Amino acid sequence: MVLQDLEDLLVINPLTVTAKAGETFSKEGDINLGDIFSFHQNPVSVNPTLQVNPGSIECEGMNLIDFHLAQTMIFAIEEINNSSSLLPNISIGYRIYDSCGSTLSSMRAVMALMNGQERTVGKTCSGQSAVHAIIGASDSSSTIVMSRSTGAFQIPVISHLATCACLSNRKEFPSFFRTIPSDFYQSRALAQLVKYFGWTWVGAVRSDNAYGNNGMATFVEAAGLEGVCIEYSEAILWNNPREQIARVVEVISRASSKVVVAFLSQLEMDVLLEEALAQNLTGLQWVGSESWISIDRLATRRNSAVLGGTLGFTISKSKIPGLREFLLQVGPAQDPNNTLLREFWETTFSCRFSPQQEKDGGPRQSQCSGSEKLEEISNPFTDTSELRFSNNVYKAVYAVAHSIHDLLTCRHGEGQGVNRNCTHRDSIEPGQVLRYLRDVNFPMKSGERVSFDENGDPTAIYELVNWQRDQAGETVFVTVGNYNASLPNGDQFAMNGIQIVWAGNPLKRPRSVCSDSCLPGFRQAEIKGMPVCCFSCIPCAAGEISNLTDSTKCKQCSLEYWSNGDKSRCVPKVVEFLSFDETMGILLAAISLVGACLTTLVSLVFFSFRETPIVKASNSELSFLLLFSLTLCFLCSLTFIGRPSEWSCMLRHTAFGITFALCMSCVLAKTIAVVIAFQATMPGNTVPQCSIPLQRISVFSCTLLQVVICVLWLALAPSVPFKNTAHATEKIILECDVGSTIGFWAVLGYIGLLALLCFVLAFLARKLPDNFNEAKFITFSMLIFCAVWITFIPAYVSSPGKFTVAVEIFAILASSFGLLFSIFGPKCYIILLKPEKNTKKHIMGKSHAKSQ
Repeated sequence: MVLQDLEDLLVINPLTVTAKAGETFSKEGDINLGDIFSFHQNPVSVNPTLQVNPGSIECEGMNLIDFHLAQTMIFAIEEINNSSSLLPNISIGYRIYDSCGSTLSSMRAVMALMNGQERTVGKTCSGQSAVHAIIGASDSSSTIVMSRSTGAFQIPVISHLATCACLSNRKEFPSFFRTIPSDFYQSRALAQLVKYFGWTWVGAVRSDNAYGNNGMATFVEAAGLEGVCIEYSEAILWNNPREQIARVVEVISRASSKVVVAFLSQLEMDVLLEEALAQNLTGLQWVGSESWISIDRLATRRNSAVLGGTLGFTISKSKIPGLREFLLQVGPAQDPNNTLLREFWETTFSCRFSPQQEKDGGPRQSQCSGSEKLEEISNPFTDTSELRFSNNVYKAVYAVAHSIHDLLTCRHGEGQGVNRNCTHRDSIEPGQVLRYLRDVNFPMKSGERVSFDENGDPTAIYELVNWQRDQAGETVFVTVGNYNASLPNGDQFAMNGIQIVWAGNPLKRPRSVCSDSCLPGFRQAEIKGMPVCCFSCIPCAAGEISNLTDSTKCKQCSLEYWSNGDKSRCVPKVVEFLSFDETMGILLAAISLVGACLTTLVSLVFFSFRETPIVKASNSELSFLLLFSLTLCFLCSLTFIGRPSEWSCMLRHTAFGITFALCMSCVLAKTIAVVIAFQATMPGNTVPQCSIPLQRISVFSCTLLQVVICVLWLALAPSVPFKNTAHATEKIILECDVGSTIGFWAVLGYIGLLALLCFVLAFLARKLPDNFNEAKFITFSMLIFCAVWITFIPAYVSSPGKFTVAVEIFAILASSFGLLFSIFGPKCYIILLKPEKNTKKHIMGKSHAKSQ
């Protein structure tokens, strides 16, 4: 009795529906299908308060598209009835109702289909549905109402146009199926579309019903995941006051976004388009949903000023052999008493079957003869060029037929392991059809396969169409891409290479962004209180890059790389070392060579005047050995210049340490020799004169100890090339890591110890008698040497990069020149400029006088 109770609620105050709302076509068969279409689409004066008589629903304007769909359904049924392979010897009947675009009328129609009668007040419910399945309705809102009623009775409903994603909820709509993809997929396809073209700042307008609200909610969610922001989102209904429609159009015109995503039904698009034309709303890129994107009556020259270049997804085109011939046979001659056929004829040919009364008003119309030719008419009813929605109705009828065929032939659906008992055609129940409908999987004549997933949805496949003009100036729908939800992510959306015509400038794709793109070298920074698509561009920090447009963050370059000037890519860091190609390296190398040449020149002078008293008095063997060591000291500084390598790093410090140790050993031997020599010449002193072998042993021993230190250093922790990236982030300082700091400071410390001994002995011997007291010059040279190396330590520690090496070279050269000039300068001066003083008498003058 539930059916009876539900229908009673609808007929407490029965509505008087004009324009023949209710059953329009019917034919009895062994199996009956119920069908609900909107043959009239403008219901007015609706007042369903259920407290007072709501009045009547007056329908205006015949919907030729739905009339075409209804005839397509009849064509499919007749085709099946004539088939010898599908449901042989079984006829399919139908009952077609006009919902007049009203959910209330749709509810009333579904009650009539379930119970078999349009009104059942005072009658008993039969308990058996009059139909085995229902096809319809043409909108989501009506389909939701229908499916909620039929679900409890397991009567399958197959819609050809209801796309609301909410209908995929199996708990709420257990008996619902559809042959058109869910908006769940269309909304995501639209989000991928706007992202693909770089439109991250878009406006949105939707129908204020289940279709628009659910579809737009899914789009907003998917767009957010794609990084697309919604500037505004407006909702309208076709029967809203014009002031409200005008306000929405004003919002669109004032907005900064240049792309409008219109998730609208045909009725809402009609009223919005009229107001857009009234306000001259042009230059915007429209992105439409499948409900209106391929409707021919919208694609007029008048509307192209607003909608030219429109993009949107629609279901695929199809061909149904024999359909056009069938449609051209439709007319009042089939059933002269059918008022809907008469109204269709009058609408198509702008004539009247009954004479027009004067009181009717309006322009006079000719009288219909019934012999007019549909072949001469081009309108939505006769158009079979694409058959996008017609194919959905066609597939729905065949899906029901195949499910009943499987039921009667005891065929098991794919994946079903439970045996089912065969059913006789006289005892088929809707619930059985529902169970088999879930498992249908068959090919159509076109090769397309029909099946449903666990939610009753088909595979989502769309075509991306673009509104373009042909050579005649007429708007045509050109397929420029496709979307297949069954493919993996990333491969679902694809363009086919056909040129797109854009809104405004047909050859230039419009830009619709809140903020201009951040170029490489910059990153996006959010603006407080604004959507994520509105951002400022901040340059990447030093050492970071962004090599893509609109990067959200900068990437840190690896350790040995640094950002280039515009911070768009990482380039190898500048490797810094003291080279022979730069000014400082050239200058230091030149000074080193000059020092070596001067030392060699002094050696030649001493060799030339080796028999003179001053050369003999200065211990010529030690002098030549000292000059040789000084030459090595000058030359060892060259090992510090150039790109550090393993051999140069090991050579530079060991060569420096050994040559300076040899040099200091010679100076120390000379100092000791001076002291011993003067002590031996004192009256009454019995100390023997220093012998040459003793000097050689002292020099060899002192140098050998430094050699041992260097060998241990090289064996345990040698100096190696090292890339120093810590001191300067923008460059690599290529230097020699000393390896063992103990070894490094042991070498320097030993040289310092020898220098200190020389200084102390020379200082004590500075007042010894003689005109030529070499201890004075040694003392002065040691003062210079110690001063240089004492100041070297803080300068070495604090100098950055290659200047550290330069400081070390400077210390080597300065101390070497100090020794050369202090010890050998006065002697060369006498030899070359004062030869009269280069006599034994002059050199031994004071000492000799005292001994006398």
